[in-house]
Amino acid sequence: MKNNRLAILLTSGLLLIAVFLILNQRSTGTLSKDAEFAVYDTSSVTKIFIAGMDDREVLLEREPNGWKLNKEFKAQQRKVSDLLNTMMKLRVRTPVAQAAHDNVITRMAGIAVKVEVYQVLPRINLFDRIKLFPRETRSLVYYVGDSPKDNMGTFMLKEGAETAYIMQITGFKGFLSTRYSPIADDWRDHTVFNTNLGDIRSVEVEFNEDPTKSYSVTRSDRHNYLLKRIQDQYVYENYDTLRLLNFLTAFSDIRFEALLNNLPQQRIDSIVNSPFLHRVTLTDEKGMSYSITTFTKKKLEQNMVDNETLQPVDLDRMYALVNDGRDFVLIQYFVFDKVLRPVTYFEPGSPEL
Repeated sequence: MKNNRLAILLTSGLLLIAVFLILNQRSTGTLSKDAEFAVYDTSSVTKIFIAGMDDREVLLEREPNGWKLNKEFKAQQRKVSDLLNTMMKLRVRTPVAQAAHDNVITRMAGIAVKVEVYQVLPRINLFDRIKLFPRETRSLVYYVGDSPKDNMGTFMLKEGAETAYIMQITGFKGFLSTRYSPIADDWRDHTVFNTNLGDIRSVEVEFNEDPTKSYSVTRSDRHNYLLKRIQDQYVYENYDTLRLLNFLTAFSDIRFEALLNNLPQQRIDSIVNSPFLHRVTLTDEKGMSYSITTFTKKKLEQNMVDNETLQPVDLDRMYALVNDGRDFVLIQYFVFDKVLRPVTYFEPGSPEL
């Protein structure tokens, strides 16, 4: 009797496995394993490693509060989302033609970017309904090359595969290689200030060229703030409350435009050793401080006035130091004007700026 039960259990198990293999084969159709680049469940992706042929590398890791870059920086969440969306929607346009295949592979050997995808996947997956024993595994490795002559799609090759494919996103006209950048700066988050009104303890704004405009704002209690002119420590008993609240609210989302750490160090030193324009320091309720120091940016074009060459100031952008002076960046007046108000802006009856 026991032998019969064991035989029945074994037979049932084999039947289940056979059915699973048949259904799985039908679901994948005639698509070759070499052409399966898509990651359909991006929520299971835990890490993405991107490496160029020039030793530049990017490691993106999922954390509870977002994505981390190279274990040090906060990654641009939107850019990571775009990459995951790309991975999910990858479809085969066509295999690389046999006549061009060797040339494509040779070119990819010199310029391709290696991509490794890590996911939490179950060891046992029955019909996508019963998933047991999840673990993190390197689920996919492939190489991303350049695009064909018509720029429609991108050459890709799975690790260990013999055939390369032109991959595309259905409905998208263009190439995809730029979405797999191995340059860490391309993935850096651009946030300078990201503090909500209720979490701000104090803000100090310094105007180096005109100290009479400098001031500090300090929370005195839950709904009130102390506005003080720094030069003479004058405390304003009356100020425009709405303007002050709008000023403080602006610190919830302030970003720089571009990282400029790759500029020649001599040029960066020349700029940051010149007199600064503004310095803004925000301290939150946890005692953490965030600051930015701005510098004049001159335009590249030169003008002639009275036979003298003048290099005018850029009225749209400034240079700045952020992240405790570690990063040299480009910022826009349009973005930062709202947190660079002079103290007179808060005086009752003062004109709009």
